[in-house]
Amino acid sequence: MPPISLAEPTGRYLSFAEREEIALLRAQQHGVREIARRIGRDPGTISRELRRNAATRSGKQVYRAVVAQWKAQQAAKRPKTAKLAGNDRLREYVQERLDGAVRRPDGTVVAGPEAPVWKGLNKPHRQDRRWAMAWSPEQISRRLPVDFPDDGSMRISHEAIYQSLFIEGRGALKRELVACLRTGRALREPRARSRNKPQGHVSADVVLSERPAEAADRAVPGHWEGDLIIGTGRSAIGTLVERSSRSTLLVHLPRLEGWGETPPVKNGPSLGGYGAVAMNAALAASITQLPEQLRRTITWDRGKELSGHAQLTLETGTKVFFADPHSPWQRPTNENTNGLLRQYFPKGTDLSRWSAEELEAIAFTINNRPRKILSWRTPAEVFAEQLRSLQTPGVASTD
Repeated sequence: MPPISLAEPTGRYLSFAEREEIALLRAQQHGVREIARRIGRDPGTISRELRRNAATRSGKQVYRAVVAQWKAQQAAKRPKTAKLAGNDRLREYVQERLDGAVRRPDGTVVAGPEAPVWKGLNKPHRQDRRWAMAWSPEQISRRLPVDFPDDGSMRISHEAIYQSLFIEGRGALKRELVACLRTGRALREPRARSRNKPQGHVSADVVLSERPAEAADRAVPGHWEGDLIIGTGRSAIGTLVERSSRSTLLVHLPRLEGWGETPPVKNGPSLGGYGAVAMNAALAASITQLPEQLRRTITWDRGKELSGHAQLTLETGTKVFFADPHSPWQRPTNENTNGLLRQYFPKGTDLSRWSAEELEAIAFTINNRPRKILSWRTPAEVFAEQLRSLQTPGVASTD
């Protein structure tokens, strides 16, 4: 075995003497917590040491101080070749899920807006961004074991991906790929959260406290959260997110005939595309495509665009409830999804220019990203399971 150094390390790292003590106590069948107590270290430190630096040549893990010291020194050597730099297949997988094209369900590419050339500046403000698959580094990291369960080389942490993007010299990924991150920032910094300002009024029978209890625990599918994302010129897109599967529907809200041609009339119909009448029609068209069992309730904020909710319930059978004022956390799934969609539909841009087919492509992209809350399955996969359960003979209905 190559020579090892017995020089005393800093207090942060285990010394050779401590490793000898660990080996002795382990041979005496002491547990991790007892070893940690005797040498004055955290139990997590001892657990990682026994797992990472044990000798394995005999076919089983046996902890020996000399082997552990050599392994620790080898792991501490710097600089190291970045994993993405040394694994072409892994790098291509990561790059594809960061900047891969947005596609329709039939596989055809949707170009999206013509975005300005990336100049290395911080996140773009009020301008178009290039449409891409844009999986987050954590989504990529967690999806690898699902797609390559038997290939140990196809593994990387999300932090390693971030470092390849943000740190000079880690350079396996192109620097401009930071534009495909959700925030689009060129530098790492805490996310600033915008404040929701709901408005409008509701009656006592449709407040959130009247919503069925089954909607709150997410155990039963078919309960949705909804809202608008607003663009310039009174343009908007409706968003619906199913609470159980996190599946997303985007509601196309085109401007009505006469927009920009006739002056607005006080208390007259809204021509912007999301007045109460237009909103009801578009929302009903979207939600009635679903089976009746998968459209039980919708939870909306207090915007006036859904002031005709009674008519919507009559037409679709879907009961509408409204969150409390200034309480966006009561629609957490929808608020989170709207944040994701802002990557494709930034504030300060005209949202009326996108067709229903282009909105469908973005929804398809969002629904086929793995989600941490779904154990790294995609919303589309979970939603498909819900549909299959409804179509299986003999499955009892919860109605």
